[in-house]
Amino acid sequence: MEIIQEWIANTSNFLWTYVLAILLIAGGIFLTIRLGFFQFRFFGHVLAQTIGQVFKKGKHTGTITPFQAFTSALASTAGATNIVGVPVAIALGGPGALFWMWAVALIGMATKYSEIVLGVKYREKSKDGTWVGGPQYYIRKALGWDKVAAAFAFFLMIEIIPSLMVQSNSITTQVEGAFGWPTEITGIIMCVLVGLVIFGGIKRIANVTDKIVPFMVVTYVLGALVVIFANVGELPSVFALIFSSAFTPISAAGGFAGAGIAQAIRWGVARGLYSNEAGIGTGPITHAAAQTDHPSRQALWGIFSVFVDTIVICTVSGLAVLVTGSWTKVDAADASNMISIAFGSVMGETFGGMFVAVFLLFFVITTVGVLIFFGEKQTEYLFGLKASKFMRVVYIIAIYVGAIGGLQFVWQFLDLLLAFVVLCNIIPLVFLHKEIRAITQDYIERIYKERSGKPIIKLFSDQDQKQNISS
Repeated sequence: MEIIQEWIANTSNFLWTYVLAILLIAGGIFLTIRLGFFQFRFFGHVLAQTIGQVFKKGKHTGTITPFQAFTSALASTAGATNIVGVPVAIALGGPGALFWMWAVALIGMATKYSEIVLGVKYREKSKDGTWVGGPQYYIRKALGWDKVAAAFAFFLMIEIIPSLMVQSNSITTQVEGAFGWPTEITGIIMCVLVGLVIFGGIKRIANVTDKIVPFMVVTYVLGALVVIFANVGELPSVFALIFSSAFTPISAAGGFAGAGIAQAIRWGVARGLYSNEAGIGTGPITHAAAQTDHPSRQALWGIFSVFVDTIVICTVSGLAVLVTGSWTKVDAADASNMISIAFGSVMGETFGGMFVAVFLLFFVITTVGVLIFFGEKQTEYLFGLKASKFMRVVYIIAIYVGAIGGLQFVWQFLDLLLAFVVLCNIIPLVFLHKEIRAITQDYIERIYKERSGKPIIKLFSDQDQKQNISS
């Protein structure tokens, strides 16, 4: 067993440190350049068309509103990774890991935008009347790579199981420490709450997330800012440490064992990807159900979600543990407690732990609900609608098993399975860059120009415009 676990760990480390890091960063840079740095040049427009349109009702084809698609997608990413995952990355990769999270997010905006563009274009109506889409659909329809599409769906369907276990365990341990509740009780409560949500389908999930997620995000960020500004004098040295340790090894300090550049990149890239899921291909699964008149219009929410998830939430989490020095006070094995220590240093140990535990509970419940939806859609794609209902039960059981700390060997497969999911998605995405560019230029010419009254901005030559951009 130890030999197998060691092989899994070594293989995962190799893939995430070298293969996936190169593919994700190079792929994100490639798409950023081919889209004319769209996420930077049009960021003001992105804000106006996303957060500026929150209360606008959808009038176009789709199952849920654009904002509900955004909050549902954000619910899957704004979870344990943002709160306890960031400290883990810092514990294993040093403060420089935070820099690489930012780098992945900035270029990941183009990646996630591209995924959603294709997800909306190639979506279709399922037997139950809802709109479905995702990488498995655009890989099959646009490229004809049926086996790759099936592999993506299969690996994601299976990957959801260890992901749910890790998510549920992260909250039960926090709740047990903060309130003394047995993990079995918290596990049952989670299963019941998640079941009530997911058995209503994407519409009920969306109705829950569009109310809970914004409140959770705003309140958590405000709480983290209180901690940061209580230690505002440490900010200059903390930022200097982040940038310096991103490119040079950092020595041990307190409970921190030290880290090299490779570790900073490995954990920064991996946790950055876990955080915003750019390149994984989960984003377009929920956005494909949105009411929209153009793929690019809905894809703007993808850019905004990466900004909120990594640039905002992960940053305040990382800065909180760095300015308070909690990252040097515990060993890497207990890194998930760093954020509680950071909040406790300002709010009091008891209240700080309770604050983090409560928000983890809500974050994780919404996260696992959407993750199960992702898994169901992969099962539906592979085996049909009835099989997806059966898989829903399997996922709920996985929540409870993970909550009580069972089958931890399965958890070891999380990074490895996720690596296969990314490989199945990022390569086809790069192959479809011409189509993504053509759809983007069409949006700029027909919608952006009309709304702003500004001259047409060309992202690429007219030759590329011959690509079919119908949706």
